[in-house]
Amino acid sequence: MKLKSTILLLAAFTVGFGALQAQPALRLITVNLVEAYDSYYKAEEANARLREDMEQAQAQIERMNTEGNTLVEQYREMVEQSENPALSEEARLRAQQDSQNKLEEIQRKQNEIQQFRANTQRSLEQRQRTQRELLLDEINEVVMRLAQDRGATLVLDTSGPSALGVPAVMYADSAYDITTSVVQELNKDRPTD
Repeated sequence: MKLKSTILLLAAFTVGFGALQAQPALRLITVNLVEAYDSYYKAEEANARLREDMEQAQAQIERMNTEGNTLVEQYREMVEQSENPALSEEARLRAQQDSQNKLEEIQRKQNEIQQFRANTQRSLEQRQRTQRELLLDEINEVVMRLAQDRGATLVLDTSGPSALGVPAVMYADSAYDITTSVVQELNKDRPTD
């Protein structure tokens, strides 16, 4: 019985060992995707356009706030007029009605500003997400092509922390890092100014 168990164990070991030997050798390379993204000229251009649009939106909000402040000042003047004892009762009532209308206009302006701010922020965030996804797809294509050209069987991203907040790759020899090659490949078609 012991001999039979030993023979079965040896057979299982031989089959397992043979299966391990049939696997290709593991060839690792690393890439820092954050560095590749930040160095990609298309990302730089897209981020510059996004910053410009954010600045324009902020300028528009400031213009709208200035308009709102003007309305508030007009409202204050109307309230003062409605409280002026020198005016007739009819003139004071008209001034009160005008001030009430101005107050409603101020509230509409505040809603307009809030809605513009929220819509603009949502739109810019969506644009940024879409832009990042598209550019990361382009970067991943270059990484995969270079990995295949170098015969890699596994590519690790060294740029970010794991879910625990520690580096996902604790150590990697720089000889296996292709970040510089990825950046060069991405920027080879960069237009000259």
